[in-house]
Amino acid sequence: MTKTARGARVLITGAAAGMGRMYAERAVAEGAASVTLWDRDRDALDATVRDLEAAAARIAGQTRITSDVVDVAEMGSIAKHAHRVRNKVGAPDILINNAGIVRGNRYFWDTDNGDDTRQTMRVNALAPMYLAHEFLPDMIGAPYRAKRIVNIASAAGTLGNPRMAVYAASKAAVIGWSDSVRIELEQAGHTNVKVTTVTPSYISTGMFAGATGPLLAPVLEPGYVVDRVWRAMLDGKPLLELPRSVRLSRFLRAALPTRVFDVVVGDGFGVYKSMQDFTGRQK
Repeated sequence: MTKTARGARVLITGAAAGMGRMYAERAVAEGAASVTLWDRDRDALDATVRDLEAAAARIAGQTRITSDVVDVAEMGSIAKHAHRVRNKVGAPDILINNAGIVRGNRYFWDTDNGDDTRQTMRVNALAPMYLAHEFLPDMIGAPYRAKRIVNIASAAGTLGNPRMAVYAASKAAVIGWSDSVRIELEQAGHTNVKVTTVTPSYISTGMFAGATGPLLAPVLEPGYVVDRVWRAMLDGKPLLELPRSVRLSRFLRAALPTRVFDVVVGDGFGVYKSMQDFTGRQK
C-alpha cells in the first residue's frame, strides 16, 4: 500500500459530503476493493453512492460502494454497523476517522453541557477511539497486509483558543490518544498497522465559515488537504501538520513564557481572534 489504495477495503466516517466524500472519490479512482461510507445524512449518502458508482463505472473499476446511516456519537451504533461491515465487505484495511463537529463563537460558560460539550466530545474524541477499538484486532490479525488508520484532529488541539474550548479539548484528546496507539503498535511489533494523526488549521469546507486564518496559517483548500492526507496515509507518516506554521506555533508554545506567547502568537498572529466572526455551516 505504499503507492495507492488499489485492492484495499476503505471505511470513511462523515463521508456523505465535503472532505469525507473527497477521500471516497480518491479511493475509487485508485481502484479500492470497497469503499464504505458512514454518515448521519441518508439523502446525501445516497447521492454520494450514486456518484461514486458512476465514477467507478467510467473507469471500469470493480470498487464496491456501500453505505450506512450511522451516528458515531453512539457507541452501540458503531458496534452494530462495524459488525455489518465485516459481514458485507470485510474489516477495513484503511480507516479514516473524518467525522467531526464544532460548536463555536461562545465562551465556555455559555455553552450547553448536554448539546455542546457531550456531543462534541462523543463525535470528535470518543468515536475515533470506539472505531479503532472495533477494527484494530482485525488489522493486527492480518500481519502480512498493510493497514492504515487516519485520525483527523486539528491545530486547535495543540494550543488553547477562545470561543472553541470544547472543540480544542476534543481534538487534544484525539492527538494524545492517536499518537499513543501508534507507539503501542510499534512497541508490540504490529508494524503493518500505521497510524497517521492530522492537525490542520481551518479548512474552507463550510464547517468553519466566518473563521479567520491567523497570520502564517491561511484557510486551507479541501483538495490540497485531502491530497496531503492521502499521501501521508499511504506512506504511514505518523504526523501531518498543515500548514507548516502549526509546527512553529507548537515550538513557540513550548519555548515562550505563557504570557509572552499570548501576546506574540495569540494576539500578534491573530490566533485568539480567529473565531470572533465564526458562523459555521448553515443548515
